[in-house]
Amino acid sequence: MFGINGWELVIILVVAMLVIGPERLPVYAEQLGSLVRRGRDLLQNAKARVDDELGPEFSDVDWSKLDPRQYDPRKIVRDALMDDGPPSAYAATAAAQAAERNGTPAPPAGAVAEPGKAPYDDEAT
Repeated sequence: MFGINGWELVIILVVAMLVIGPERLPVYAEQLGSLVRRGRDLLQNAKARVDDELGPEFSDVDWSKLDPRQYDPRKIVRDALMDDGPPSAYAATAAAQAAERNGTPAPPAGAVAEPGKAPYDDEAT
């Protein structure tokens, strides 16, 4: 909660009680309570209105899965590197340029090298 631990909150409350004084403290506590209740009601009404306007097709969406704090960049990179999809145009261009530098024939379109081995590595020696 705002980076404040329990002891700091207790100290802030004690200082607030000393500054405000015993005469005005009940009035401010009542105002704080009504503010919290009004905020809670506003949030509940907003949630109900969003649910009504989006319709039933969005009622089963798990919004916690869309939380950006749930993403693990290491997993995203690992999944992208382990993807067995077709080679990208960049990979094909890079393989053709490497073959041109080595003086070997360019790999055919769509050729994929084995992991850890360059295309036509055995022919370059």
